[in-house]
Amino acid sequence: MTEREVAQQAINGEDEAFLQLISLHKEALYRTALAYLKNEDEALEAVQEVTFRAYEKIKTLRMPEYAKTWLVRIMMNHCHDLLQKKKRYVRDETLNDLGGVSDDFTYLEVEEALSHLSEKDRQLVHLKYLHDIKIKDIADMTSTPEGTVKTRLYKAVKSLRAFFEGKEEKRLDGRGTKVEEVERGN
Repeated sequence: MTEREVAQQAINGEDEAFLQLISLHKEALYRTALAYLKNEDEALEAVQEVTFRAYEKIKTLRMPEYAKTWLVRIMMNHCHDLLQKKKRYVRDETLNDLGGVSDDFTYLEVEEALSHLSEKDRQLVHLKYLHDIKIKDIADMTSTPEGTVKTRLYKAVKSLRAFFEGKEEKRLDGRGTKVEEVERGN
């Protein structure tokens, strides 16, 4: 059975199909929650809450082919609401638990760069690059013209690139020599 068929059965009220749909997308939901909340326990709670919310609202899903996008959007909205209530971002100090994160703190640098984007641009970057959702699907999901989505993504990526280039320039002196080498007299 295809993902679309499973989603359609869930929309029609079949509980087993809904559980199967959630099972198909639980990793994407967890990754999204972890990216926003930066805490494993809170991310797991968010997955539970979003599962409940999605179950209550599954009949409002108009196009079954966008089930994953719909679920991720619910997660993003839920996480945004949680962060607004806290009025601050929670930093999880146990980076090694994230798996695949290297000791060079690349993860923290990416998170810092993303924090400089607006909420809407950060959501676009998450949808496009973390969940590999097509621009057309993002446009449909957000009720935004495709051209606008492309422009906003282009500007967000340009902003991220400028952020990282600025960090690199701080590490180099005017002659292109690493600052650490200059300080050691090399």
